[in-house]
Amino acid sequence: MGKNILGVIQARGGSKGIPGKNIKLLNGMPLIYHTIEAALKSNIFTHFAISSDDDKILQLSEGLLKMSKYAGNCFTEAVKRPDELAVDQTLSVDSLHWLVEEIEVTQITTFDYVVELPCVCPLRQSHHITEAVDKLITTNADSVISVTQVQDKHPVRMKRIVDDQIQDFCSEYPEGDAGRRQDLEPCYVRNGGIYSMKRDTLINHKTRHGKDSRPYVMDEVSSVNIDTEMDFKLAEAVMKEML
Repeated sequence: MGKNILGVIQARGGSKGIPGKNIKLLNGMPLIYHTIEAALKSNIFTHFAISSDDDKILQLSEGLLKMSKYAGNCFTEAVKRPDELAVDQTLSVDSLHWLVEEIEVTQITTFDYVVELPCVCPLRQSHHITEAVDKLITTNADSVISVTQVQDKHPVRMKRIVDDQIQDFCSEYPEGDAGRRQDLEPCYVRNGGIYSMKRDTLINHKTRHGKDSRPYVMDEVSSVNIDTEMDFKLAEAVMKEML
């Protein structure tokens, strides 16, 4: 591509929902491993970094980066995140902004694009990453972000409970009696798999989206997002089925 592209995994040590989530075993390997492999296999990054406040995650990540059969595809490193950027209130865009500037200084380079790959989307494949970045470059968008179509939990079906009465959550779009899924306008949700953006969008405007944000649509199975123990079980079942 002739572009400097930085791939990033941000992996904090703390997780209130699932303790040690980022290194919890999924199908026999740490959760973070699955994103590392997909990222390196894509072969689109000139640089790839894992950022964490947790020494155990960093040490494990360094080992996984070295053992990957795709390890030679780009320059890789694990970077310790400052404590002040590792609290519950820290926004991903702030810690990502810091990391990009830090690597640009140490590597004496300026990136054209930045791609954040949260490791909570372990079924995302290398071709998904490649296709999203290709779209980012060819459309000249500020960002391309992965989404998946909402199925049964369409926003029109969302409800409030007020004084023990069921009410439409959004009065502008009442469900009424026409709530069949196939009749509803297609609706999409970010699946937490890919956030690809121009460097300028992140560094100069401090946003991962920008004004021109395009979708990269992924299927429901590849979009499984790990938030609960049940998500772990679902992802593991899918992985075993795919083998």
